[in-house]
Amino acid sequence: MIKLISVGKIKEKYLIDGINEYLKRLSKYVKIDIIEVPDENYDISKTLEKERDSILKYISNKDYIITLDIEGENISSVEFSKKLNDIFIHNSDICFIIGGSYGLHKDIKNISNYSLSFSKMTFPHQLFRLILLEQIYRAYKIINNESYHK
Repeated sequence: MIKLISVGKIKEKYLIDGINEYLKRLSKYVKIDIIEVPDENYDISKTLEKERDSILKYISNKDYIITLDIEGENISSVEFSKKLNDIFIHNSDICFIIGGSYGLHKDIKNISNYSLSFSKMTFPHQLFRLILLEQIYRAYKIINNESYHK
């Protein structure tokens, strides 16, 4: 199972439609649970603490935690598919965490098993959820030797 914890609610219809499309495609391969925690609006320190507390409520000690972080490792789609496949050999649950506009609290980063960056660029966290789901879908197509990835 994949759990995707994300700060903030998706409001734009085009993003909701894209996310739902990839969830539908992924249902053939894996169960995905999306958990939205509130996007807080305080000073940076208090915002990160409140978001940390909300995220921690949904993390289990059996989760393999992957944080999405601009400072994380940058890998190709093929390497990502191998990483997912290897994780699932030893863990039944992967938990991806997407932070809010200030990123993730250091406590969340410290419990992460793996820090992943898709780019040195900054993306809106609502859009990034769609990008992540597309890459998870691509990874499953690669793992299963199905056409999609070029």
